[in-house]
Amino acid sequence: MVLTRSNRKAPKPQTHPPVNKLSKTQSQKKKTEKPQALTLSKGAKSLKKPPLKKQKKEEAPLEEEEASDVESEEIDESDDGGEKESNGFFSDDEGEEEVLGDDFLDGSGDDEEEEVEERSDSDADLSSDSDSDSGGDILKESEAIDRAKAKEEEDAEAELQDFNKEVGPGEESEFRLPTEEELEEESRGPPDLPLLQTRIKEIVRALSNFNVLRPKGASRKECVEQLKADLASYYGYNSFLIGALFELFPPVELMEIIEAFEKQRPTSIRTNTLKTRRRDLADVLLNRGVNLDPLSKWSKVGLVVYDSQVPIGATPEYLAGFYMLQGASSFLPVMALAPKENERIVDVAAAPGGKTTYIAALMKNTGLIFANEMKVPRLKSLTANLHRMGVTNTIVCNYDGRELPKVLGEKSVDRVLLDAPCSGTGVISKDESVKTSKSLEDIKRFAHLQKQLLLAAIDMVDATSKTGGYIVYSTCSLMVAENEAVIDYALKKRNVRLVKTGLDFGQDGYRRFREHRFHPSLKQTKRFYPHVHNMDGFFVAKLKKISNMKQSSEDDDEAVETLEQADVSSDDDDDEAEAMEEMEKLSVPSKQSKETKENNKERLAKSKEKKKGKKDAKSKSKNVERKPKKKRSDWKKEIAQAREEKRRAMREKSKEKQ
Repeated sequence: MVLTRSNRKAPKPQTHPPVNKLSKTQSQKKKTEKPQALTLSKGAKSLKKPPLKKQKKEEAPLEEEEASDVESEEIDESDDGGEKESNGFFSDDEGEEEVLGDDFLDGSGDDEEEEVEERSDSDADLSSDSDSDSGGDILKESEAIDRAKAKEEEDAEAELQDFNKEVGPGEESEFRLPTEEELEEESRGPPDLPLLQTRIKEIVRALSNFNVLRPKGASRKECVEQLKADLASYYGYNSFLIGALFELFPPVELMEIIEAFEKQRPTSIRTNTLKTRRRDLADVLLNRGVNLDPLSKWSKVGLVVYDSQVPIGATPEYLAGFYMLQGASSFLPVMALAPKENERIVDVAAAPGGKTTYIAALMKNTGLIFANEMKVPRLKSLTANLHRMGVTNTIVCNYDGRELPKVLGEKSVDRVLLDAPCSGTGVISKDESVKTSKSLEDIKRFAHLQKQLLLAAIDMVDATSKTGGYIVYSTCSLMVAENEAVIDYALKKRNVRLVKTGLDFGQDGYRRFREHRFHPSLKQTKRFYPHVHNMDGFFVAKLKKISNMKQSSEDDDEAVETLEQADVSSDDDDDEAEAMEEMEKLSVPSKQSKETKENNKERLAKSKEKKKGKKDAKSKSKNVERKPKKKRSDWKKEIAQAREEKRRAMREKSKEKQ
């Protein structure tokens, strides 16, 4: 049997179903049509093996393929004997070796089918692996897309709301002020809090853009008055304090600060650096179950306490003097004062001792501190805190702050801290009684006292001090009359100037407020608000004494008056001087000796010279010409003429009656 080379190449199947799904009849047909592919299938299978990952999966189909191959071989053997001519591939010689065709390297159709299956399986595996790897990325991308869509929707809604605000409220949501009848009905019963809250919001919204959102038939003044009344009834303020706050802040910011007053400020403590460090103290308190953090970047000794499992004012560390319970705003005046070692410092209003102990810690118990407190009951807490904190350089005294220059002496200290008594309008969150207890008279009374204390503090400071010469004035009030007005008064009465406080945050003080105009340097003062800085309302100013000379007379220093009283008293100074001179002339007896007369003349001349400069300045400023002084005889003639005129008038009246 001789093998002949076939000139016809086996056709390459384009698409075939998997081998394991073919039936016996279909496999037999393929073997009869493609004998070359069947004869070479075993060799091709021996050359190519499936990958390791697919061996287990392809064990079952391989067994079926081997069974089909055995059947096909049997069919081939039978066909070799009976159908030699029909194949055209084999010859009659059986002993010769098989001559392979030119398409041997191309492989059979079955091999190609297996390759297609293996490639499809491998592609499927790769795609499944890539899907599993990229599944997380797809989720992240989808979440990012969802977030972007949500943000777009929010922006669109906000833009729509802004557009509605610009256009104005619709007919259904149109806001109007209540009528007098409605207000009377509301006043009869208890306050309707939800109604007040919605009305406050609507009025604030209208005032923020009054030209567009103006309520129908209402003026701005009516809206403001209604807002004041609603705020007073909703939050419990008196009309004076609401009006004062309304002058300080616009409506939107006014709502923010009033809401901030309703919340408590965070509890803060100050580390006593005389006994410990802040890090060590924080570790100990954390072990005791106190949740705390450093106060802020501007303080190196402060800690803020969020919550505590033990009373923060009764721990062993507190009793040992490792820290002091102190508000964050109380740190600011001492930081502005910036005391140096071995200085003489006065704390005019020292109780309960938080600022005094802070000064002692910064001075490292060197130098000398005078801690003054006017109220006797508060001396106990002051002395107790000084002993507990380990302060040894402080002298406690009990005097009126206005008398301290007489006690300690003028020009006797380097620095003075004056945390002046005030109305407390910046600490309403601590003392809610301020809402209803303060009035305009209280503000004037506190301002008068603060001016006296500040002038006394300035007099105690030595302007020639090498390291000092500074005065720090602070209050826990928001009123301009207690803050900027007091500093402006001191600038006019003493040789001082404002300097930077050294505090990097806070809002600048007012240089002008309503009809008042203050010194331009008042921008160096600092204001702190609860809704902005999350601390009590506070005011801090730092003064530098230029010289020890006084700009005003001693009489003005002893009796410091308000601005209105000062203007009245300055106008009457000249008249009082003239009256004193005339009284001195009248008091001289007729038989007085020449020597006493000359002495009196000298005294009068000196007094005239003292008053002359002041009179000339006032006359120039007012452009008023001075009248010549009248003699005693002239005064008598005028008095006599006046009496005669009165008598004539009385006589004429009596005649008319008759």
